[in-house]
Amino acid sequence: MESPVHRCRDVEHGRGHAGSNCLQAEQRIPVSKGVITSSSASAMWFIWDTCGIVCAVITWLLVFYAEFVVLFVMLLPSKNLMYSIVNGTLFNTLAFLALASHLRAMCTDPGAVPKGNATKEYIESLQLKPGQVVYKCPKCCSIKPERAHHCSVCKRCIRKMDHHCPWVNNCVGENNQKYFVLFTMYIALISLHCLIMVVFHFLYCFEDDWTKCSSFSPPATVILLILLCFEGLLFLIFTSVMFGTQVHSICTDETGIEQLKKEERRWAKKTKWMNMRAVFGHPFSLLWFSPFSTPDHGKAETYQYVV
Repeated sequence: MESPVHRCRDVEHGRGHAGSNCLQAEQRIPVSKGVITSSSASAMWFIWDTCGIVCAVITWLLVFYAEFVVLFVMLLPSKNLMYSIVNGTLFNTLAFLALASHLRAMCTDPGAVPKGNATKEYIESLQLKPGQVVYKCPKCCSIKPERAHHCSVCKRCIRKMDHHCPWVNNCVGENNQKYFVLFTMYIALISLHCLIMVVFHFLYCFEDDWTKCSSFSPPATVILLILLCFEGLLFLIFTSVMFGTQVHSICTDETGIEQLKKEERRWAKKTKWMNMRAVFGHPFSLLWFSPFSTPDHGKAETYQYVV
């Protein structure tokens, strides 16, 4: 909860209002998405953060490691051709979708508010009426719409910011939440798939000669499979939890930051299905599961807030 002094400093009033009025109930001016959407929303977006870049590279390397073990340790040496084709196709498809989702989540503008647009001239051009205010962020000097929070890593205010995830080197916000959810879902699926294949491969090797069930030596095979099993179990738990929390956040229409800060709900309550459609697009189709489909977030709509 901001102090009255802080609220007075970060708010611009309509003419005819004294500073003391910022303690009274006020109506925020309707702000269209054209005003608060970054002008570079369709351009490439990338955060130059060392920690985030390292985590993103590690993510890709771990997927490539799983790809190597699955193909060269388990599938190619298998005597069952149909088993290798089916599982190889399924695993590679899920891995491709996971990496594509990761790339979209990382390189999509999460909903950054235009930086430095809270100038005196621009605010005056909005022609605020008595009782109407716009809030501005003192850190990035931008007009701060409702449900936007400032990210210290991105150095921008992000609309409906859920959290900053170093694994995708980006904030999870209004524009890229779909891709983050798909990334966690596909990573959880390939992790589960890996674990199932490891179990079957161990059973196969125990029944057969270890020297014939893999192109690698038995000790190397065991080490590679144990590492893959550990990786798969770890990421299955982690991404499943993240996927569940994200879906819950979408259904309740409350971001992680809003839940953490216990912010008072000032926006209209919608059904769970409407909230899902707002993130994944309308109507429901297989495109919901595609990282190559860009959902319509209602760019033609306007924001009206009551404070």
